[in-house]
Amino acid sequence: MNLRTATRADLPTVLALLADEERVVDPASVVVDEAYERAFAAIGSDPRNEMLVLVDGDTVLGCAQATYIPGLGRNGEERALIEAVRIRADRRGGGLGRELMRQAVDRARQRGCGLVQLTSGKRRTDAHRFYESLGFARSHEGFKLAL
Repeated sequence: MNLRTATRADLPTVLALLADEERVVDPASVVVDEAYERAFAAIGSDPRNEMLVLVDGDTVLGCAQATYIPGLGRNGEERALIEAVRIRADRRGGGLGRELMRQAVDRARQRGCGLVQLTSGKRRTDAHRFYESLGFARSHEGFKLAL
């Protein structure tokens, strides 16, 4: 398994992974509209963002987005925010999520980040147990404001 930066050719598969957590979505059925194209291009052109894919050969099995955030806290250390973590529904439970997160954390460490953080929806209790098994601690209460 290899974690690499997503290419434009991976975009339909990434969108399929993000579309449904309960079943496998055929990437050929995903409509890649202009908004997705703009967002993907913005991620790719920003040195502080990466859309990552976990691949086995040519097959994309998972994805995550990493954003590297500079800050004045923690002695000016950069931190990584990992979001949009998904593993193909038919491949869960075999250690792929653990491998994806291991490699994503290693990327952050190699970049010099002093902290990796993430958020997870309150109802995703299986995901919470998974992240805790990786050593992540519940440290903050999150808030969002839709605009």
